[in-house]
Amino acid sequence: MIKSTVDKATGFEKRFENINTVIFNDSVSASKQIAKEIADLIRVKQSQKQPCVLGLATGSSPKGLYAELVRLHKEENLSFKNVISFNLDEYYPMKPDSVHSYVRFMKELLFDQVDILPENYHIPNGTLPKEAIAEYCDAYEAKIEAYGGIDLQILGIGGNGHIGFNESGSLQNSKTRLVALDHITRVAASKDFGGLNNTPRTAITLGVKKIMEAKRVILMA
Repeated sequence: MIKSTVDKATGFEKRFENINTVIFNDSVSASKQIAKEIADLIRVKQSQKQPCVLGLATGSSPKGLYAELVRLHKEENLSFKNVISFNLDEYYPMKPDSVHSYVRFMKELLFDQVDILPENYHIPNGTLPKEAIAEYCDAYEAKIEAYGGIDLQILGIGGNGHIGFNESGSLQNSKTRLVALDHITRVAASKDFGGLNNTPRTAITLGVKKIMEAKRVILMA
């Protein structure tokens, strides 16, 4: 059975299934609502003189969210100086200045437009030699743990249900690692890469375990 209520403050319908689900009239409204929650969290952490640790995603879903966060920075003085961010994933191999790189995606859509400190944002390194990846992934998780975990994790979802690049069937206790991309995932990305033959076969992704350890998770679909 699915229960449904209307939030009096926003006018949006809330449906309660296994997880809390909020249905918005359009993606702009959703992006603004999520951006407000992030901004409120950043400011609360600022008042407590604490870092705000965000888990960030790429893809089409969060583009409007990042645009609204940039607007809040430029028009409403939202500072990102206390923000520490960890991105979910990166194609492998991938140079950071490639048009397909998630480093470039994040810098163009968010990081270069706000006052986050360059040393405070982290994106998996797609240029490592393969033999160094396992140690790097352990260090990536250790860095998250050193900050006390992720305060708020943003997720999108792939057509086959993947989060980050954790393809369907990934274990709940899976760690940050190099993964083989599902054929469906590669086909969906192939248009951006000019064909399936040019599309990466592997990626580095934050594991399901670390994602689900976040204090709050918002999945945009």
